[in-house]
Amino acid sequence: MGVTENAEQTQQEIILGFLADGREEFLSGEALSAKLGLSRTAVWKHVQSLREKGYRIDAVPARGYRLVDVPDRLSPLELTPLLSTHDLGQNIHFHDSLPSTNEAAFRLAADGAEHGEVVITEQQTAGKGRRGRTWVSPHGLNLYFSAILRPELPPQRAPELTLVAAVALAEALREADAEALIKWPNDVQIGGRKVAGILTELSAEPERVHFVVLGIGVNLNAGPEHFPPEVASTATSLSQALGRRVNRALFTASLWGRLEEWLDLHLEVGFEPVRERWKELSATLRQEVLVRTGGSELRGVAEDIDTSGALLVRTAGGSLERVLAGDVEQLRPR
Repeated sequence: MGVTENAEQTQQEIILGFLADGREEFLSGEALSAKLGLSRTAVWKHVQSLREKGYRIDAVPARGYRLVDVPDRLSPLELTPLLSTHDLGQNIHFHDSLPSTNEAAFRLAADGAEHGEVVITEQQTAGKGRRGRTWVSPHGLNLYFSAILRPELPPQRAPELTLVAAVALAEALREADAEALIKWPNDVQIGGRKVAGILTELSAEPERVHFVVLGIGVNLNAGPEHFPPEVASTATSLSQALGRRVNRALFTASLWGRLEEWLDLHLEVGFEPVRERWKELSATLRQEVLVRTGGSELRGVAEDIDTSGALLVRTAGGSLERVLAGDVEQLRPR
């Protein structure tokens, strides 16, 4: 974007913010002109441009403008007026389609992108999941984004951020009235079916982290027909759980707010509050599990996670095994 286009977008974001704050009340063109330092003609041109982008804005002589409806899109125009964060999402790189938000964010971070910058897209054509799997990403239905983080952490503590994100995700889904739980380490479930996943990648030296790319995918409005046969029985979406369509922009703003709160707490206090909340939201603890790691299998009861987030499994023989990575099957899922 050039300087002029950036300024125009910012002014349109401000107009949308004022109209959204006014809820169903009309806001006069004179008031908008005064707030923005623009002529009423310039305000009118911005309103026309917003209408062309899909916004429904009523205009009534002597009363002003009223925001009636917004398009179901996740560009900065929709998200910025809703955000209460200080870093996360304050710089949004929006794309209609990308192969992978993690790949795009990794390139940006390597080129010097700042903490809190976000890559978000309406569709991924090669979305990545854990352990090299594909994350199915149909257009315009769900949430796919990657946040660039520059935490003051040694590399061995970077995996904690995955659990931070899982806690924030589960809480955001619960705020939306879904009984979300976390399957170790970072799958978020509703009713035993996966609704969201997290993929964390980092660039680091032995002593310090350069940056972390935190990728999150949340099934918001996907229906059963959008899932391929191999995951149809194990996946769900928030709209399926609630029985109604989800406002994606509102959910995204809520999630980013919670994620930043937990990231701030983790930075200030450490991992223990995250660990305790993760345990409260866990679908895995106190369950019989089968853990597959490479060519080996471990069966037992998931007893706890330790101070680094590793899963502690009590085997039938009584030993306590520490699991750092692997696929966990909950034999009697909650």
